[in-house]
Amino acid sequence: MRRLIRFAVGLAVLGMIAGWVLTRPVTLDDSVFAGITGDAARGEPVFWAAGCASCHTAPKVEEADRPILAGGQAFASPFGTFYAPNISSDPAEGIGGWSVIQLANAMQRGVSPDGAHYYPAFPYTAYQHVTPQDVADLHAYLATLPADATPSRPHDVGFPFNIRRAVGGWKLLFLNADYVLADAPMPEVARGRYLVEALGHCAECHTPRNALGALNRGQWLKGAPNPSGPGRIPAIDPASLKWAEKDIAYYLETGFTPEFDSAGGHMARVVGNFARLTPEDRQAVAAYLKALPR
Repeated sequence: MRRLIRFAVGLAVLGMIAGWVLTRPVTLDDSVFAGITGDAARGEPVFWAAGCASCHTAPKVEEADRPILAGGQAFASPFGTFYAPNISSDPAEGIGGWSVIQLANAMQRGVSPDGAHYYPAFPYTAYQHVTPQDVADLHAYLATLPADATPSRPHDVGFPFNIRRAVGGWKLLFLNADYVLADAPMPEVARGRYLVEALGHCAECHTPRNALGALNRGQWLKGAPNPSGPGRIPAIDPASLKWAEKDIAYYLETGFTPEFDSAGGHMARVVGNFARLTPEDRQAVAAYLKALPR
């Protein structure tokens, strides 16, 4: 019996060690950014395509050409309420003191500068596809925006979801580095895939989730419950969205649908972001949506 107990205890200890190792935060190698220099002018369209201002501008504050990214917007979920942090250029309360590699680790690995896991309410599952050059350019552009000393609000997440180390297990299960549209032979569709699946993280709203909050990739862009209230986020897959490509591109520029309706709620901010991009980028999004399998 004593041997059996010692064996069981040994297995438990080994399991705990293995779990601790497997759930550790994994960061990028510094060499990823060797020889890469960021450019703020190139970083501006990356900023708008990534929707940074839509989430990180303070609540009830209209977006501006040079937004103040003080954070504070609330995002409800079955696991608690998450609050967008301050990502302004303030060196103390914002991210003004971050290096390019620290921004990249946050965006692409979901790891903070002090080595903690970020919750996947921050869409690093999508941002993992962002190119190193775009990260560097975004870093340069963020440094040009106004600083704000508002402290980030702590998330309202209860036990057991407040155990950050457990997010490492979530990443092992669900942090999938593959594109959903695996084959994008046309440059226009490939650009649209990058804008939708990576920078624009459109699936975060338009795709349903499983019980653990991961995107159901088998139901890609087929609509989802509205986490902020009643109703559903509409499906935008080819079987559901019957608009022509030109109508999709026009909607992303103006917010007007072919039925003479207009974008509202959070989507109005998304349209505001895409309206700042080139016509070619909006057309690329439309081409990607039509290229998805039915």
